[in-house]
Amino acid sequence: MYARIVTIALKPGTSALFSKAIEEGIIPLLRKHKGFVDEVAMVTPDGKTGYGISFWDTREHAEEFQRTGFAQVMKSLDAVLAAPSRVQLCKVTNSTAHHLAHTRVA
Repeated sequence: MYARIVTIALKPGTSALFSKAIEEGIIPLLRKHKGFVDEVAMVTPDGKTGYGISFWDTREHAEEFQRTGFAQVMKSLDAVLAAPSRVQLCKVTNSTAHHLAHTRVA
């Protein structure tokens, strides 16, 4: 399993709007992409930084989403972005969700 970790600098006072955009727009979009497993979103206590961590069955699925769906995600977050986002791709090595996903895929 792979995780795409997106770090987003948020405009002041937009953490609730960030959360709403994730729930109403981004999660439904992610569910349409092959290999999508789960999404976790969070905001720092000061509201300055948001994180979106999406989990994918394979590296190829994560990379395909980067090419075909990520621009739409960023467009839906335009109102909350204070700076360009940063994306990291990581291999998931340990997680209870990781174990469950392997069981579900098998």
